[in-house]
Amino acid sequence: MGQYIPSTKGEQQDMLAAIGVDSVAAFYENVPDSVLLDHPLNIPAGMSELEVGKAVSAMAAKNRVFPVILRGAGAYDHYIPSIVKYIPAKEEFLTAYTPYQAEISQGILQSIFEYQTMICDLTGMDTSNASVYDGASAAAEAIAMCRDRKRTVALVSATTHPDVLATMRTYCYGAGYELRVVPEKDGRTDAEALAQALTADVCCFYVQQPNFYGNLEDCTALGEAVHQAGAKYIMGCNPMALAVMKTPAACGADVVVGEGQPLGMPLAYGGPYLGFMAATAAMTRKLPGRIVGETKDADGNRAYVLTLQAREQHIRREKASSNVCPNQALCALTAAVYMSTMGPEGLKQAAGQSMSKAHYFARKLEEIAGVKVRNQGAWFHEFVTELPVPAQKVLDALAAEDILGGLPVKDGILWCVTEVVSKEQLDRAAAIIGEVCASCN
Repeated sequence: MGQYIPSTKGEQQDMLAAIGVDSVAAFYENVPDSVLLDHPLNIPAGMSELEVGKAVSAMAAKNRVFPVILRGAGAYDHYIPSIVKYIPAKEEFLTAYTPYQAEISQGILQSIFEYQTMICDLTGMDTSNASVYDGASAAAEAIAMCRDRKRTVALVSATTHPDVLATMRTYCYGAGYELRVVPEKDGRTDAEALAQALTADVCCFYVQQPNFYGNLEDCTALGEAVHQAGAKYIMGCNPMALAVMKTPAACGADVVVGEGQPLGMPLAYGGPYLGFMAATAAMTRKLPGRIVGETKDADGNRAYVLTLQAREQHIRREKASSNVCPNQALCALTAAVYMSTMGPEGLKQAAGQSMSKAHYFARKLEEIAGVKVRNQGAWFHEFVTELPVPAQKVLDALAAEDILGGLPVKDGILWCVTEVVSKEQLDRAAAIIGEVCASCN
């Protein structure tokens, strides 16, 4: 594996002879000696496949993989059927590249088309693009879709994931637009503050559903307020929650975005992940990236094509509304295989179990003296607790028992429960937390 050159020595000599030189050195004879490398690079020698396998395994062994995970905050530990890992790993998918020559990429185009269709079914929207890099960039690109020359302010709820909010800030700063944060109230978007913030220069409002704290927002009412002000409405959604909650289309969303990682992608220490984007028919031409469509060829057979690809992304550069060009085709294929394997009922079961187990765990924690669940009203599978002891003490005690605890947040811990965690594991975690709280009284 130290060198991978597909041509043989003889083929290389034939190619050199075809251009009139007899060696690689002669090929570079017009290059000054001062810029030529006259000594070997200071890098390790090549290794055999066996040696590489051992080296990579040794590096991987340094990672700590928790068998029980009670943390979410944007990346979730769901059950992934074995077929979901097998199909995208097939060579024809794993090594495929972005279909610039669309007519010879029918298999990849069909997989993207099926993915787009499923995203539309999940969100209730009219169109979906072929994906972008991740959920945070999808949210930022959605703001770019809604910008207008007279409307240069984007509103974002304070209940948004901090990393997503930071990405949107970066995009708005680079494009010269202003981002304003609408404050929260009791863990949800402050509707009154939003109404006051919806001035004539606002182009859009973004809200996360469920929000960063796990709470379900009143997205229908928020959407009505936004549209009354003449602005666009963007919803950032957890795709697993979409299996059981009201669709963004029914809430009046103009654009729907989110992180596709829950749809069959392992945690993988942060990636690669998948940003999904869907929109109403009126917003279709503003979707960044590409859209794959179905048509017929000259013989009347079904065929797939790049129906829409904004050329300004390639040729207008700084004037383009977006500079996204490729898509996460392999991750999109993974999501499509996962959704088709699980089916509507399977997704509902996974989402329902996650929600019911999270509520069970919350009740168990509330039985511990001094522990209070901060979430009030409807919430999905994440919740915040206030503790009578420092959060790190609880997390260290759980880690000692091979349990990854929740994410420390201001004055508490953000917990998450998915369908892969058993009742016995939740009871064990609650017992450990109870012991820590009791020992500190």
